Amino acid sequence: MACSKVTPVEYALFSGKIENLEAKVITLEKVDQSFKKEITIESNGAFSDTIQASSGLYLLTVGKNRVNVYLENENVINLSADAKDFNGSLAFSGKGVETTNYITFKNKKTAELRGNNKSLYTLEEAEFKKKLNDISTILNTVIDTTKGIEPEFKALEKRNINYTYLLQLSQYVNGKHGYWTKNKNYKPSEDFLSELDDLDINNGKDFELSNAYKQLVTGYYVNEIRELAKKDSIEFMYAKVKVHAAIPNESIKNALIFSGAEYGITKIENVEDYYKTFINASTNEENNAKLTATYNKLIGLNKGKPSPKFVNYQNHAGGTLSLDELKGKYTYIDIWATWCAPCLAEVPYLKKLEKTYHGKNINFLSVSIDVQKDVEKWKQMIGDKELGGIQVITDKGPTAEFIGDYFVSTIPRFILIDPQGAVVDKDAPRPSSPELIDLFNTLNI
Repeated sequence: MACSKVTPVEYALFSGKIENLEAKVITLEKVDQSFKKEITIESNGAFSDTIQASSGLYLLTVGKNRVNVYLENENVINLSADAKDFNGSLAFSGKGVETTNYITFKNKKTAELRGNNKSLYTLEEAEFKKKLNDISTILNTVIDTTKGIEPEFKALEKRNINYTYLLQLSQYVNGKHGYWTKNKNYKPSEDFLSELDDLDINNGKDFELSNAYKQLVTGYYVNEIRELAKKDSIEFMYAKVKVHAAIPNESIKNALIFSGAEYGITKIENVEDYYKTFINASTNEENNAKLTATYNKLIGLNKGKPSPKFVNYQNHAGGTLSLDELKGKYTYIDIWATWCAPCLAEVPYLKKLEKTYHGKNINFLSVSIDVQKDVEKWKQMIGDKELGGIQVITDKGPTAEFIGDYFVSTIPRFILIDPQGAVVDKDAPRPSSPELIDLFNTLNI
């Protein structure tokens, strides 16, 4: 018997009963979004499930209510509540419940002592710091004196309490005090942020596990990005990839350099340099594959490359139209929608342009991204505004393949294609811009 093998328990049991609950399911999701599960509720409000996932903080969604639950292997956690007064009746019990109960206490006590944003951030500096320190002291005392909390969680939570304190100091200075006091000229005292000087910004584990720490580190590098963009007169997104590429901690670097990269690369002027900087720095193969796919689509829109196409879009003049039917002339494409005010502001300039170039070697094509239920509204506006040129509407609104192929994220957007159907400019000047006439002149249109 002494030599018998004990099989480790690699799951947690989560059960409970919620009175007066109308919902048929509740949702349990890990805060880092690595796990999500819907749990079925019986007719009497009872539920029970086996959770096979890594230890950590979870968010339980019960109708309109949300509550944190901490789960790790071998836990047997039971929840009881009444949906009519969920927060007031909520209670946890069972093996390993101490951490969850601490988190529940922390959330309630912090909300009680902190108050709303206005009451907190209108405090003067000394009062503000005192309130935050009082909250930190209470939380540290409770977690130090509560038995049954795992040492690893306790150590992280004590750091997280400090990170939250430092983050709120940063937020106080970076807009919140000035906003709530309506004092746009507020400047912090010289040593107000001195406690941030000793912050280690290279803790990969805390970056993953503490949202407050992640915000602090992200904010630190945002300041560096702004400084570099200003100093070198470069685009913010290009400065972002350069700053993040130099981060010494690999996991933090991989997370921050990829954040927003799939969007950023579509907005950058020098796509090749952006991509090279990213790919030489990132060691996350999955992220690299995603950005490479975007990059390859983007360089497919370079000047001289065959334009993406659309087929059989509804034509206001009757029937349908495919882009290939316009070959033989240059085609200036206006991507717009009836609800887009900046789009409508370009209409007078576009109409003037169409009149000036009438009968010349160019088509003026307007592609509406209105959804199909608004087709009549689209037709009505074409008549009311006396829109000229060729008017078509996509088959799937803003999610149409042609719109995605051109990475259209904001409208109006203008594109110029040559008579052979190749890209001249994937982001052409607007009708209101004198640069457009210069472009047309260089092409002898």
